[in-house]
Amino acid sequence: MSQIDTNIPRSAYIHIPFCRSRCYYCDFPISVLGKKTNIHASSSIQEYTDTLCQEILVTPAYKQPLNTVFFGGGTPSLLPVKQLERILSTLDKHLGISSNAEISMEIDPGTFTLEQLQGYQKAGVNRVSLGVQAFQEELLQSCGRSHTVQDIYASVSLIQKINLENYSLDLISGLPKQTLEDCEYSLKQATALSPKHLSCYDLVLEPVTAFGKQYQPGKYPLPNDETAAEMYRLTQQILTEAGYDHYEISNYAKPGYQCLHNRVYWKNKPYYGFGMGAASYTNLQRFTRPGTRQDYYTWVKELAESGGVIDCSKLSKTDILLETLMLGLRLAEGVNLQQIRALFNDKTVQTIWTSLQPYFSNNLVGVTDIFGNSPDANKIVNFEKINRIYLSDPEGFLFSNTILASLFEKFS
Repeated sequence: MSQIDTNIPRSAYIHIPFCRSRCYYCDFPISVLGKKTNIHASSSIQEYTDTLCQEILVTPAYKQPLNTVFFGGGTPSLLPVKQLERILSTLDKHLGISSNAEISMEIDPGTFTLEQLQGYQKAGVNRVSLGVQAFQEELLQSCGRSHTVQDIYASVSLIQKINLENYSLDLISGLPKQTLEDCEYSLKQATALSPKHLSCYDLVLEPVTAFGKQYQPGKYPLPNDETAAEMYRLTQQILTEAGYDHYEISNYAKPGYQCLHNRVYWKNKPYYGFGMGAASYTNLQRFTRPGTRQDYYTWVKELAESGGVIDCSKLSKTDILLETLMLGLRLAEGVNLQQIRALFNDKTVQTIWTSLQPYFSNNLVGVTDIFGNSPDANKIVNFEKINRIYLSDPEGFLFSNTILASLFEKFS
């Protein structure tokens, strides 16, 4: 049965907003603690955990346990173990957590100890994502990261010491003054550590960030568009040759180690969101919580008084369609046209097929038929036998914004 029919969330995102400092590219809803704050005695973290657990408890619960839980931020590794245990315990008691659930946590180099990591693991965390970003000291400093290259290796050593096999490294390309050689070096250093997963993001300039106020896209010291594209191609080449599957535009995994939680987003399935600035998708409604702590605290108080009811409009069928296309085409497997036809109608599939015609000839979009073959889309007469459409790797992914704009224009 489709997600639109059931709409029962089986995943939860938990936002932990605390950071030592704000990175120059970051526009996430965070609370800066400063470098001298004792996190274990922080009243701010205690108060936030109290409010977060209250939000969980007043949220309507279904009789379906969670398959994935993801702690994002911010810097979740600033969260004391006892607070993490309390949050997971609250989730389990109120919503339920499957015995084999993927429980992920973002962690930053230099922000945790061996004892802390062991505590997270004992509490149930079985996947971590380490925010490396680059393997050059000057690049880390230039983007406001608080860790060093030495911290990266020390943190990986701690992860390996507790035998936490399922870990990911995050890298960023397109940083100021970053060269192709820098990009290649970081990728090779990362693969030498043999993580099961790598997330490789291209720098996005957001207007409210330090970088957004200081730099212009495509202009020095940022790499130009051509160099940024070469970085993307180089990333795809190095990581696939190293045995990683390029399963999503920015994500690579060894077989069996895709991030199950993030796949919930890309498959446009429902999920809970908890915490300051967290987004949720339940009951065909998307909702984002207030992005400051005090506003969030006030909102949770009002939520409790209303019996856990969030009042916002449901998405239209067109909204659901466009989100399904936008998110699904990020995946290497693409979008299932048979499911689109079942959820919408033949006319919808016809419109999608027509809008993609210009991209078949230059091999930016590929297709798979119901028999599992990959025929030449230009020679297909009966598109009703097509099962999936997908963007080619890497060129189709590079032009994803252009292709999606064509689709959106047809349905707007």
